[in-house]
Amino acid sequence: MRFIALVLSLVLLSAPALAQPVESFDAFIANFRAKALAAGVSAATYDAAMGGMTPDPRVPDLVTAQPEFTTPMWDYIEGRVTSGRIERGKAAIARNQALFTSVGQAYGVDPFVLGAIWGMETDYGAVLGNAQLIRPIVRSLATLVHQRRTRLVEDEADLIAALLLVQRGPLDAQSLVGSWAGAIGHLQVNPSNVVAHGTDGDGDGRVDLHNSLADALATSARFLLALGYQPGLDWGMEVVVPEGFDYLLATRTQMRPVSFFAERGVTRVAGRQFADRNVPVFLYVPAGKDGPKFLMTQNYLVLKGYNFSDSYAMSVAHMTDRLKGGGGFVDDWPRNTVFPNLAERKAIQQALTQLGLYSGAVDGRLGPISQEAYARFQAAQGQVADGFITRSAYEALAAATR
Repeated sequence: MRFIALVLSLVLLSAPALAQPVESFDAFIANFRAKALAAGVSAATYDAAMGGMTPDPRVPDLVTAQPEFTTPMWDYIEGRVTSGRIERGKAAIARNQALFTSVGQAYGVDPFVLGAIWGMETDYGAVLGNAQLIRPIVRSLATLVHQRRTRLVEDEADLIAALLLVQRGPLDAQSLVGSWAGAIGHLQVNPSNVVAHGTDGDGDGRVDLHNSLADALATSARFLLALGYQPGLDWGMEVVVPEGFDYLLATRTQMRPVSFFAERGVTRVAGRQFADRNVPVFLYVPAGKDGPKFLMTQNYLVLKGYNFSDSYAMSVAHMTDRLKGGGGFVDDWPRNTVFPNLAERKAIQQALTQLGLYSGAVDGRLGPISQEAYARFQAAQGQVADGFITRSAYEALAAATR
């Protein structure tokens, strides 16, 4: 009964992705001015870019529909790594072969990784002319900051960065365009990272990630390097795990050499061999014991630095392989899985907290920390501790906390 009451309270108290504004939009524009000026935005730039602005009415609904966090990983991947997008990507890279080669040589970043991000973000630039998707980002970011979603600190930083980009030029507040969340250009880099890593890739004396693919590729290459990208290192590989394997070893908090897993019976799929058994990796089991399994390198975590979603990072990793001519995953996904809803996911985190297994936020986002906590619960119950959270996890935790 206590668990049922907890679920009902979470349903009632579930906060939307956007909190309530604390002031009118006009008051926000007036009050944010001091913070922007303190960060180096000139009064003239701020007043020209923000004066008379109205909020973008389309932004609030978009925040609550981010598919990276609401769609099963396999549906997300298969909806993006499609045969059409693969073929378009191969053709787009071929058309720009000299550029991709030069960027790869200059920065050491795999050109196919950049190509995969390009395809994932803007379908190789195809969406950049779509006014429904691409709009002036100063207005979009101002709307986000005013609405005070959970990324308020990051949104404020990006709004200030966008204003600094306008101040730097050559783009003004109307021509500095991007996604509703403020990401700019072919590979969709947020303003703070454009300020930090923006690069003139074509030598024309300006940084314009929207109109210059060369600028966009060079900027993302530098961004990936800053995130810790290691040249010459693949993202990872699909593997087979033997019966009886200790899935508590599937943690990204400790990197181990490939040999560690090979000695415990882990092999590559389809009879392939490990090229280097000394490479540090972690075992990733995104869909439990019945789905595909992977040994991941540091460069996979770098992809998560580009976009925190594992579904996104897996899609970029898989698209990279497909653009190189590789095939699909060998093992299939557990497609009939029933997942808990938002209130149930929050209740799962609360139950794990009650059991002393979890100390993170109760927000319904079941990431690696929640999964590892649930794996420890499974181990204590004598189950295969794969950490895969389904609706049955909700039911098991309900029984354990009654």
